[in-house]
Amino acid sequence: MKLRFIGVVDKADERGISKIRIFDDFREGLEGLDTFSHIIILYWLHLQATDERRRVLKVIPMGRAGNPKVGVFASRSPSRPNSIGLCVAELVKLEGDVLSVKGLDAFEGSQIIDIKPYLPRIDAFPEAAVPQWARARHP
Repeated sequence: MKLRFIGVVDKADERGISKIRIFDDFREGLEGLDTFSHIIILYWLHLQATDERRRVLKVIPMGRAGNPKVGVFASRSPSRPNSIGLCVAELVKLEGDVLSVKGLDAFEGSQIIDIKPYLPRIDAFPEAAVPQWARARHP
């Protein structure tokens, strides 16, 4: 298996807008993306991809005292066997090979694995069951 990165997070500003630069080889794949308000971004958690962090199998979600220790697959912890991050972000603008997005939780330098359009009819399940600790909003 060979993973090909398609771009990189260039920077984020104080307004929470991040810039993602898509590599030339994949630029053509952006056509039509600007007709969507939100996108799903898969990226490599490059700051977490150490052998030690990739061996972590149990975590305290969000690092919050009082949350139960759970298996890494029952959490959104960045410590995981394959350092893949997933985020739904608002697509603010597409200009050439640069996406401006709001709400991306990736750091500058994170390599982009894939981008998919967010489709509410198949990506949203408001009635989905989650444990109480997962219902708390981030501070």
